[in-house]
Amino acid sequence: MATEAPPLSGLYAVTPDIPDTGTLIRAVAAVIEGGCRLVQYRNKTADDGLRLAQAKALQSLCLSYDARLIVNDDTLLAEAVGAAGVHLGRDDGEVAFARKILGEAALIGASCYNDFARAQKAVAGGASYIAFGAVYPSPSKPGAPRASPEIFQRARQTFCTPLCAIGGITLKNAAPLISAGASLLAVISDLFQRDPAHATKRAAAYQQLFAQENARHVPQPVLV
Repeated sequence: MATEAPPLSGLYAVTPDIPDTGTLIRAVAAVIEGGCRLVQYRNKTADDGLRLAQAKALQSLCLSYDARLIVNDDTLLAEAVGAAGVHLGRDDGEVAFARKILGEAALIGASCYNDFARAQKAVAGGASYIAFGAVYPSPSKPGAPRASPEIFQRARQTFCTPLCAIGGITLKNAAPLISAGASLLAVISDLFQRDPAHATKRAAAYQQLFAQENARHVPQPVLV
């Protein structure tokens, strides 16, 4: 009997542009060892050959840890390596096309920036999750449009689809996003800027933020 996929919640690690595949794998393994179970492969500087090699290596790593790999921007690359899904930006094609290529079980995310109408279209098209941001100034995308935490509150009242926050997220500013309704926190710099041991501890700390938020909503027993 097939097991049900875990819910989309928690830390969502997004890889930085690391040209050396061995270094990339060690960095991502450290984050997974800290409890992260959703990884996005993103490399804006690699050529097609390196992207394929790195995506294959990451898919093998994720399978060994029972984690899931999402490929940024490229539906066909996600299909080629057997990834769990793809994340689509404004210019990366439609959710419906990705769903047709990758299948009904695939995780398909859509960047919605600060555009609620785009989020409505993505959800109607069958997106597995929708992402808003940059929620804070982002070193990876300094010119990205800003999205306020209030957009998560509005989206949570409108959609059942999981919500992802991205852009400039650190342990110091992450908690309000979870409280506002973000199911996923997509993080690059705050995870990967130091050595692997730091990344493991950082990942565990992010997961603890979600555990604390979940604990707040557990009904307390009534004493009689």
